[in-house]
Amino acid sequence: MTQNRSRLYEGMYIINSNLSEDARNKALEKITKAIEEKKGEIHKTHDMGKRKLAYEIDKKREGYYYLIYFSIDSAAVKDLWAEYLLHEDIIRFMTAKADSVLESLEFKSLAIQS
Repeated sequence: MTQNRSRLYEGMYIINSNLSEDARNKALEKITKAIEEKKGEIHKTHDMGKRKLAYEIDKKREGYYYLIYFSIDSAAVKDLWAEYLLHEDIIRFMTAKADSVLESLEFKSLAIQS
């Protein structure tokens, strides 16, 4: 018998850029409530703002990016994904295991070798 345990995850969510600020906040709240309803704990949410998508998705070229750090039982992640697929305001999402919670997002320059 396997024992489930709580793990730290980071979730990247892209929300439809055509939504009003109020509707966008409600979409983000729906994401965080889904985590909390599955006995998860939100540690940090980074609002990365409106950004251009790498490629067009469902005729959309931009989206609002959010990075959320949360702890949850590993078995509940599959249930979260099922809920996210039904959420029409989420353009894309990704969940990955994390080693630690980043308090700020900093991007390093790529080293160019010649």
